[in-house]
Amino acid sequence: MTTRIVVTGTDTGIGKTVFSAGLAGLLDGFYWKPVQSGLDEETDSEAVERLAGLPSGRVLPEAHRLKSPLSPHRSAEIDGVSIEAADLAFPVLPTPLVIEGAGGLMVPINRQTRFIDIFAEWRLPVILCARTELGTINHTLLSIEALRARSIPLIGIAFIGEEVADTQRTITEFGAVRQLGRLPHLVPLTRETLRKAMFAGFDLAKIAGGE
Repeated sequence: MTTRIVVTGTDTGIGKTVFSAGLAGLLDGFYWKPVQSGLDEETDSEAVERLAGLPSGRVLPEAHRLKSPLSPHRSAEIDGVSIEAADLAFPVLPTPLVIEGAGGLMVPINRQTRFIDIFAEWRLPVILCARTELGTINHTLLSIEALRARSIPLIGIAFIGEEVADTQRTITEFGAVRQLGRLPHLVPLTRETLRKAMFAGFDLAKIAGGE
């Protein structure tokens, strides 16, 4: 069983935090966001704590909490701190761990290193979250190529949004990748509606089995 899973996305704001919350709940695991950029509104860790339904202490503290809602490298510079790859060693736990990246794969953590470089060092299996809307084919296929060029194991694609069957099929066929499921936009978004949607939309065996 895959016990450590990285959740990344084709872009920022596509719903990977909501998916990560649902996945952590589905796996009854832990959640970790290594770098949080922006503290004025609800953080991703706080959102997961609210939505995942996990026991207290399952949402681990971030390695870096940065004030400005910008790319981590710039937010860190504004705060006068430096993010180093060594700061982002993932926790080793006896239970499943969901690790959520920031933005997309190419987002920098400093002037030399991007998140995809960290993922390549970790060699942990990745779930790629992708929109279903117009424009997602190009973004998603480029992300798949970037992961494979670095030999980062890809479990599959988690689509987020309303069903667009041909788009989803095109991505899975051209990308030679599995569709793990689809998470619709939920209104209202609550712990209960998220859990129901995750059980309905995703096969835990596909996710836990890895690539």
